[in-house]
Amino acid sequence: MTDSSGVGGRVDAAFVGRANIDLTIHVPHRARPGRTAIGSPLTANAGGKSLNQAIAAARRGGRVALIANVGADTWAHQITATLTDARVDTRHVRLVPDATTGAAIIEVTPDGESYITLALSPATELTTDDIHRATACLTAEAVIVQLDLPPEPVTTLLSHRRAPIILGNLVPHPDLDPRLLAELDVLVVNQHEATAILRTTARNPLDAAAALQRLGPRTVIVTAGPNGAAFAHPHGSGTLPALAVPVVDTTGAGDAFLGSLAFDLARHTPLPDALTTAIQAGSHTVGHSGSHDLTR
Repeated sequence: MTDSSGVGGRVDAAFVGRANIDLTIHVPHRARPGRTAIGSPLTANAGGKSLNQAIAAARRGGRVALIANVGADTWAHQITATLTDARVDTRHVRLVPDATTGAAIIEVTPDGESYITLALSPATELTTDDIHRATACLTAEAVIVQLDLPPEPVTTLLSHRRAPIILGNLVPHPDLDPRLLAELDVLVVNQHEATAILRTTARNPLDAAAALQRLGPRTVIVTAGPNGAAFAHPHGSGTLPALAVPVVDTTGAGDAFLGSLAFDLARHTPLPDALTTAIQAGSHTVGHSGSHDLTR
């Protein structure tokens, strides 16, 4: 892959995770057992949480790199072309021979909710060697990693600080050593993910952020959709409201939030200001269309 960041091996943010194709269909309702729901024509667009986050950060003007693997297939070429168009550095997007690129099957209902099933491609999961290769020649102010990746590459990344700011996202892989969460400067999860990590019944986002902070991360942000976001960090805690927008499609809203947040933190924007801008980015996505729109 080629360098489209324009500044050699130095970037504001490097996103470590997955890239895939989003197969999206809008349906009047989800299919019931034994029945067929007829929906819109299928669209196929570049997606995946880390890809979406990288594009969101690049749209803010950031110098951004993506570290991910894809299969050496037609979908991979669509993904890399989309990243190049968005001016995301693709040198560390590796095409794996004889492998199929992963896909997300997304159903969007009239209320804007999205129901996503991820078809993983085991052969394209990141490895420890991938992390060593990418970080050896890439200098980033912030690194953002999907914690649900296989534990070996995440452990490699978190055990040896690769950037001044380390952000983690999603529910950690069950085999990841929980003590590694203490290596995170920022943990960002939504309310459902917070509940899964804490293994408790639903609690308000502010309490969840405080409980997650006790697991080790210095700062925790819990997003709560229409209820905005809550944060807990060494200098205090608080909440910020969401913007009131008509809901069209919630797909990718969290990725737009995180991509914007990572960009601002890499540029040393104070957390409250970075959160305010990130909420605006996520709300804008909800009011338009989902992750597939991030790639346009």
